[in-house]
Amino acid sequence: MNLTPTELTILGLIAEQPRHGYDLEQVIEQRGIRRWADIGFSSIYYVLSKLEGRGLIQSEGAKAGARSRKVFHASEAGRRAAEEAAVAFIAERRTVAHPALVGLANLALLPEQEYADALQRRLVWIDERISGVIAAERSQGALPLAAREVFSYSLCLLEAERAWLAARVQVSDE
Repeated sequence: MNLTPTELTILGLIAEQPRHGYDLEQVIEQRGIRRWADIGFSSIYYVLSKLEGRGLIQSEGAKAGARSRKVFHASEAGRRAAEEAAVAFIAERRTVAHPALVGLANLALLPEQEYADALQRRLVWIDERISGVIAAERSQGALPLAAREVFSYSLCLLEAERAWLAARVQVSDE
């Protein structure tokens, strides 16, 4: 069963522990999930409805219309689908488009100083992102392994990009 990244993220959070829609929103916000996944607040309930319709989650609680009170649990089929999708997302080779590569491929269009300025602005942004990831991770209590690994992977990617940028704009790599 194929799951989109958004479906897998929401299903995974529910498999981690039963949650209601507003709780999902809080966890998504606290863990900074929107930095790497395209999950809008309004899409959470749409995805919950799709997952429930496919039998991947089950709800209990408030009557229809009171979505924020419905608690969702992952079904056995949902846990299996999430496990299969997680393995696929980790192991399969997928090309991820990176907007910076499009800009770099068109360097011939830019004056040298404009390129240097753009790199400097990106370096400032990367430094802010690194600080944000570190602060977000530290602000939370004990996190499940999945969340710790997302923070770790994100930080490693950001630090690698920072090192690449720092070598080009000639700043210290501290």
